[in-house]
Amino acid sequence: MYTPSGLKFRNYPQGVLTMNYLPPFTRYMHLFFMYGLLAQVALSIIPIVLLYADYQRIPPGFRKQEPGLVWLLLIPCFNVVWNFFVFPGLSDSFKAYFDSVGDSSVGNCARDLGLGYAICCAASLVPLVGCLTGIVSLVLLILYLVKANDLKNRIPLTA
Repeated sequence: MYTPSGLKFRNYPQGVLTMNYLPPFTRYMHLFFMYGLLAQVALSIIPIVLLYADYQRIPPGFRKQEPGLVWLLLIPCFNVVWNFFVFPGLSDSFKAYFDSVGDSSVGNCARDLGLGYAICCAASLVPLVGCLTGIVSLVLLILYLVKANDLKNRIPLTA
């Protein structure tokens, strides 16, 4: 069957909705996107679990936000803004605790790393700039999580 513009269309049986009628390139494209989405969510959960554990270890009187609020980082687009609250907030919570026990050796508790990560995540939305800032944000995230884990381990379990 030909259209007025000369394109040829195949006549498929009515009611048949199988992937066999799609071109070979697009047959498995939906699987690629589905597995990519699942991988992205899985890789997003790892830092969130670590941040949740860090917030849990800080005594409630020194927390700048509740631990459960870090799960809001799973919301697309909102997480870019929420990074500016979670990462500096965790550093401020650590700082408040260590100031209360008189430990000044912790410095600013990696607040600059957390803020730098949030800025790089926001800048990664800009086309062409996002290629560089995406890599930098990954490095800053790893450095921040290592520092936060070190600070968490300095807080006794009974605090």
